[in-house]
Amino acid sequence: MTFQYWYMFPVAVLVATTAMASGVGGATFFSPIFILLLRLEPGVAIGTALITEVFGFVSGVRAYSRKGLIDFRLGLTLLMATIPAALIGTYLAGIFPPVALKLILGMGLLAISMSFLRGPEPIEVQRLDQDIHRKEHPLAAQTTLVTAEGETIEYTVCNRGEGLLLTGVGGLFVGLVSTGLGEMNGYFLLQRCRVPSRVSIATSVFVVAVTALSASGGHLVRFLGHGGDTLTTVFSIVVFTVPGVIIGARLGSYVGERILQRIMERSLGILFILVALVTIWEAIM
Repeated sequence: MTFQYWYMFPVAVLVATTAMASGVGGATFFSPIFILLLRLEPGVAIGTALITEVFGFVSGVRAYSRKGLIDFRLGLTLLMATIPAALIGTYLAGIFPPVALKLILGMGLLAISMSFLRGPEPIEVQRLDQDIHRKEHPLAAQTTLVTAEGETIEYTVCNRGEGLLLTGVGGLFVGLVSTGLGEMNGYFLLQRCRVPSRVSIATSVFVVAVTALSASGGHLVRFLGHGGDTLTTVFSIVVFTVPGVIIGARLGSYVGERILQRIMERSLGILFILVALVTIWEAIM
């Protein structure tokens, strides 16, 4: 182990705070950071990002669970699709060439940025949410969640089959390029079903955490097989990023309840466009 990556500790705190507040997987930030700044091979960067993300999201799951904001029933249903898909993606990540992984990651970040920038305005969300509750949908399931503070939150989860398909695709990309599931969760829960943002983010954190744990296990097995310099590099990074994301995850669960979600989404959309363009440029040059 070396101490050359000590500066990744404050970076990890900032990344985890942002990720937890927005419901976006931390690896969405870490993968390009490891590729562009640390100059790691894409396969190593993606696996290291997932390992780091797991610790941050587990801490976040605990925080949101204590608040009673996680819809565990819905989360377990979505995991039926995300875990197998993530394991398939992990296998494919060991086969695809580095240039292809960079291009996939860059294009994925562009898609993510567009989803954030095109998201509905708060007044539109409120109007559509009211419309959904006025209508009876044959595939809908009314859910009531009682928080730790005694607040009752009622919402309708729309077509679960569609949710399994969308989150399954997100799980595949988690294993392949470490990102995509949080964004697919957000699209399905927030934009399609209009689940309240606090419940959407908390449930997404739970689903991403368990899925990332499965995918990171596959990457870790691959690192152990490589051994030598690869394993040393990974350990030298995570020894600083793991404490950082644990702290940042706790901060993010509080920030997420206090910041305007639309401001967060637009800021991340612009950031991901810039990172995506740089990542694609790196791949083609």
